[in-house]
Amino acid sequence: MTVHWSNFVDFSTTADLLQRDFVQQALLACAMLALLGGILGPLIVARQMSFAVHGTSELSVTGAAAALLVGVSVNVGGVVGAIVAAVIFGLLGNKARERDSVIGVVLAFGLGLAVLFIALYGRIGTGFSLLTGQVVSVGTRGLTAMTITTVVVLAFTAIVYRPLWFASTDPRVAESRGVPMRLLSVIFAVLVGATTAQAVQIIGALLVMSLLITPAAAAIKISANPVTVVLLSVLFAEVAAVGGIIVSLAPGLPVSVFVTSISFLIYLVCRLIAWLRTRPVTRRRTPVPAAA
Repeated sequence: MTVHWSNFVDFSTTADLLQRDFVQQALLACAMLALLGGILGPLIVARQMSFAVHGTSELSVTGAAAALLVGVSVNVGGVVGAIVAAVIFGLLGNKARERDSVIGVVLAFGLGLAVLFIALYGRIGTGFSLLTGQVVSVGTRGLTAMTITTVVVLAFTAIVYRPLWFASTDPRVAESRGVPMRLLSVIFAVLVGATTAQAVQIIGALLVMSLLITPAAAAIKISANPVTVVLLSVLFAEVAAVGGIIVSLAPGLPVSVFVTSISFLIYLVCRLIAWLRTRPVTRRRTPVPAAA
């Protein structure tokens, strides 16, 4: 398929597609996913869990592949796989120095199982779609699952957000003051797992970090205020997710290309802003008149 540059500014095609039900469902699902990613992202970055999110998304594929094999809902399988993986990471990798090794060990084993399940299922294309997402085929069932996940995750996040932020930004002081660190780690792992599982269904396991990590990393570059960081993170995630879908409609290219590109561009701009703020300012020196 040949794509001409004129297709990118074909507003009539974009306007027509925006009236289709499947596009509107995709926009709503991505908007909710971006909201969750924008809220959880700063905590993920603060807790240095970016690799854990990647591992959780990959192991969500394992759960989804197992669901395909036994003939149950792929969405349910993905959620179960992601939550189990996230809880394992939260329990075994609670210490920063051993977190990466635990994730690497579990991830390698889980991906091996995913390959086995997909091979036994016999449809490689279906397994591949779990890696790249199916945003244009969310459907009513997928939108319902995303809505339920959003409500549940937001409700639990609102309850534990203050102690969780405290434990994430200053864990030693939080532990000394009796904050239940391990319990919070498990709760947060479950919330991230549920969000990641839905993200895999929509944008694919390979692209989860573009909405759960990049917007938050960009926001942290330009602000140290927790409230501002969360608001900016949500804004950046929404622009990347919703904007990526809209821009992809006319040329007919994969949504993931634009979601990741917009998200990365926002990150680069924020890094530039941060650099401009911190670079040394050279001041012109006033010449001192020579002594008479």
